[in-house]
Amino acid sequence: MKWYKITGIQNTDKPFITKVKAGRKNICLVGFEGQIYALSSVCPHAGADLSEGLCVKGKIVCPYHRYTYNLATGKGGEGQNDFVKTYPVTIKNDEIYVGISSLWDRLFGSK
Repeated sequence: MKWYKITGIQNTDKPFITKVKAGRKNICLVGFEGQIYALSSVCPHAGADLSEGLCVKGKIVCPYHRYTYNLATGKGGEGQNDFVKTYPVTIKNDEIYVGISSLWDRLFGSK
């Protein structure tokens, strides 16, 4: 797994939703209740940019059709039968890093 430093975002307890780049991936980065979450920025239902949505009760809400996705697991709301990919986040010296697994990592496990 490769860790990408996210620049331009300060690690504070203030809530936020923004789109960032981690390597070549567009990531929806969400600060909610003192935690930072990283999810795919694309809604699998309608292709909307999730970073343009809002956050309610630990879920990101798609700006197009109001589909919801759990920030921690990416699981869609009841009856949706879909999900968004989530990515690990770590904080080092108040700097935010998002982990992206390569195909090799996913197939053979990272060491």
